[in-house]
Amino acid sequence: MTSPSSSRSYRERLTVAWWLWLPAAAIAGLLAAEVRLGAPGLATWIPYLVLLPLATVGLWWLGRVRVEVSNGELRVDDAHIPLRYVGEVTALSAADKRDLLGPYADPEAFVIQRPWIAGAVRVDVADGADPTPYWLISTRHPERLAAALSPR
Repeated sequence: MTSPSSSRSYRERLTVAWWLWLPAAAIAGLLAAEVRLGAPGLATWIPYLVLLPLATVGLWWLGRVRVEVSNGELRVDDAHIPLRYVGEVTALSAADKRDLLGPYADPEAFVIQRPWIAGAVRVDVADGADPTPYWLISTRHPERLAAALSPR
């Protein structure tokens, strides 16, 4: 027999948008070209060998965060909360997300925000012992994540 919480699942990785890789590579290449101008001989290639891989690793690191609902828990990066402590779940538009990050922000909220992802989900915490009022999580599929978190 399967419990209701074990049948809910969702998985997403908050990768960096493909269109951000192009300007990052261009900026790294331009910076390497600037540094190269002052170096003689074989040293002219060192800035390219350092800066281009560094830009790649940096963009990969920015996109490493995973959002997952499985085994009765919501996991976002290293943080996790059992689904029994999940209160109201609200799928947010880009404008709603902007408001919750700005004028309506709570400084005690747990926020995983990626500017290249428009949508988000607000997850109220229903644990009286937890001082965190809600989690604000960037997601490309707010409705699907909200559905996975909502009780059936």
